[in-house]
Amino acid sequence: MATGCSDASGSGQTIGITGKEHAVLCSKIPSRSMAVSASSKIMALVRDDKNEMILIPGGQYIMGSSDFEDALPLHAVKVKKYWMDEHEVTNAQYEAFIKATGYITVAEKKLDPKDYPAVPSDKLVAGSAVFTPPIHQVALNDPLQWWKYKAGANWKHPLGEGSSIEGKQTDPVVQICYEDAAAFAKWAGKRLPTEAEWEFAARAGARNDSYYWGKELKPEGRWAANIFQGNFPSSNTKDDGYTGLAPVKSFAPNAYGLYDMEGNAWEWCSDLYRPDYYSISPSVDPKGPADSYDPDEPGTIKHVQRGGSFLCSDEYCNRYKAGSRGKGETSSASNNLGFRCVKDN
Repeated sequence: MATGCSDASGSGQTIGITGKEHAVLCSKIPSRSMAVSASSKIMALVRDDKNEMILIPGGQYIMGSSDFEDALPLHAVKVKKYWMDEHEVTNAQYEAFIKATGYITVAEKKLDPKDYPAVPSDKLVAGSAVFTPPIHQVALNDPLQWWKYKAGANWKHPLGEGSSIEGKQTDPVVQICYEDAAAFAKWAGKRLPTEAEWEFAARAGARNDSYYWGKELKPEGRWAANIFQGNFPSSNTKDDGYTGLAPVKSFAPNAYGLYDMEGNAWEWCSDLYRPDYYSISPSVDPKGPADSYDPDEPGTIKHVQRGGSFLCSDEYCNRYKAGSRGKGETSSASNNLGFRCVKDN
């Protein structure tokens, strides 16, 4: 799989495919096309759209979290000022990019038979990972019980064949792999945020509290983000008003004016993922390690993801908490994974 709440550590990588949901592990799905390299289809337009972006002042802060091993050690980081999208990129914004460029996302492309010699070619259909809650409560040790590979799942059909984004123009676009996000950012004259930029913006000048919004899960008795309530994965009580994605700006912004920095959809960062990177990270504008390594899946290239999604909770997948890190296979997508962009000042 790609991302999100597939294991208790945050962004797991294993999705089963049976029948139409084929007997292929998405954790083995490689980058099916280096779509970003198709620069002839990407118009690198530089636009003055700062009215929809927030100027992040830059400064120094303590990055990381003592609650997560791969977010240690806590360390001082300084970032320069930059602009950040006030909310996650929406379906409407991504559709404008598609119409302008003719870009085809990775999830819309068939799997390459060369990568799966044991799988019949007629089974290698385009698709992606979709959260599919089981009817009854299950043990939380097997993500295959709630993640399925769905034929036809992509940004236009985030839950698979028959689903649609019609009427959901202000929902975050999802089913976006890293190169799909980078392609949009290049077209828009922007880029993906570094992990350090993302966390600085999420903290918005606050100290190391449990959540980016403060110490309490429900400040003043109100839900502050679109996360999972109930018994994961079978029963979402919808206490915050949503069982899936929420339209952007459905919850209050942080002190910088940024929306959904926790919950709703995971967000890609430009950094490659290594659990040990913080021990060697530069103290000024770190850009991430030179290579990717995850001891859980050696050989799989992963990028950092931040913020958690509508599937995160304190019961399971608590990687939406302040300073925590997610990780996702670079070429994979899911229906709880999106992005936002930044621009240099």
